[in-house]
Amino acid sequence: MDLLNSGITALVTLLAVMLGGWLSTRAQDRLWRRDHARQWRDIRLATYRDFLTAFREYIAFMREPTASITTAPHPRKAGVSMPFFDEAGRPYVERLEAAKTAARLVSEWPQTVNALDALVAEARTIASARATHGASDVPAEAFEALWAAERQFLAQARRELGLPAMAKGESGWA
Repeated sequence: MDLLNSGITALVTLLAVMLGGWLSTRAQDRLWRRDHARQWRDIRLATYRDFLTAFREYIAFMREPTASITTAPHPRKAGVSMPFFDEAGRPYVERLEAAKTAARLVSEWPQTVNALDALVAEARTIASARATHGASDVPAEAFEALWAAERQFLAQARRELGLPAMAKGESGWA
């Protein structure tokens, strides 16, 4: 009888240790996943912030009266112009393109990438229009489309980052 009690006690102890180890492993896994998700959220937030900074610098430079922008027809898209900046504007273009690529790299959702691409396309459209218009003569409709694309990107990025939706009326430079 003593041997049976000792065996049962040992078995229960072994099961308790196994259960405790399993629960501990699950808790550590949950903590790791939460920390991993937080790190990626922080990386995305920083990358999207850098993209928006480069985007705003590109737009600000393009609106300068001294900005020299030319256009050429897109080689594969009929009716679409590609803007080209001089040496003073080239760093803005390069920074925007690099920031866009970085944002595409870290984005988790295709909807965010689509909104990002639409925003850059609108910025390029404005730059192409600026090549044939003065700094203050770019059609207002082009800027309205740009700010709508910016709001769409911001809303999508906020959804991806798990942030609450923007309040009505938050519209950037519009």
